[in-house]
Amino acid sequence: MTIILTIIKTVLILGALIFIHELGHFIVAKLGGVQVNEFALGMGPRIIKFEKNHTIYSLRIFPIGGFVAMEGEDGEKEGDDNPRAFCRRPKWIRALILFAGAAMNVILGFAITVALVCSSELLGTTTIAKFYDDAVSSQQLMVNDEIIKINGTRTKIDDDILFALSMDDDGVVDFTVRRNGEIIDLKNVAFTMRDGDNGSKSMYLDFQVYGVEKTFFGVIKQSFYQTIAIVRTVWMSLMGLLGGKYSITDLSGPVGVGAAVQQASSFGWSSLFYLISFITINLGVFNLLPFPALDGGRLLFLLIEAIRGKPLNQKWEGIINFAGLAILMIFMLVVTCSDVLKLF
Repeated sequence: MTIILTIIKTVLILGALIFIHELGHFIVAKLGGVQVNEFALGMGPRIIKFEKNHTIYSLRIFPIGGFVAMEGEDGEKEGDDNPRAFCRRPKWIRALILFAGAAMNVILGFAITVALVCSSELLGTTTIAKFYDDAVSSQQLMVNDEIIKINGTRTKIDDDILFALSMDDDGVVDFTVRRNGEIIDLKNVAFTMRDGDNGSKSMYLDFQVYGVEKTFFGVIKQSFYQTIAIVRTVWMSLMGLLGGKYSITDLSGPVGVGAAVQQASSFGWSSLFYLISFITINLGVFNLLPFPALDGGRLLFLLIEAIRGKPLNQKWEGIINFAGLAILMIFMLVVTCSDVLKLF
């Protein structure tokens, strides 16, 4: 029964996040004067449909996302003089429509983060409050040190400290702190490295920072920088994958997400919603990659059109997008197989 509930929960979460993504495209397309032929909730055969202002709104049988069908979005109606066709709208409107899906995912992640920060008792700071027993870093760091930078990276909130330290491999990092009003550079601050379950090593954070009372602007600041931290984590993970730091076995597809949902649910609603925030921001960032079949790839084609003064040949653009989609499907299949093997 637990497995079935996890599958249902995962499908609903991923479906809702994809739907939010498509809703972003839909809203901006409508505002930009593009003719939307259909806006669907779910996939597969239609269950319910109605039409309003030349747009069909439909509910489909499988609760896995949705889609927006815009007139002329693939350029196949090149000879059509419909001024409301996607391909006939100004380039800046088309760019906003393509960007809107990812923006909605990030906005949703930010909204969830605001709710989570509001539910916490205190807001984290970057000032050291105390060290744990046998703290190695206390040989150079001191209580009341305000951490300004770690390895040259600015730290605005406590999550920035965790992110910066998690990117280190050897347990020796450089700090810039404010101590008694003076900016001090501390070189080669050592931390204990601990073995992980998969044979990797991770740094042990041996100190705790102060917490402060919540204020409206404090919540907004904390939520904004937490969202930025997630975006940065996703981006650095992608760069690490391309650079060989991570392998394909470190990635997760729907099966891996399901396992993460089950684990997060066991820790409570706050952990689950933090995971949802991470997934939706991940979805937004990934979709902006300049790869065929993704929104980022279509934005790249739009940029090329702006530079050339005319669009690419629709035949070749279609072939490139189809090839990109095929590669993504194969990639997803490989990741899914990897996820399944991890279960055994």
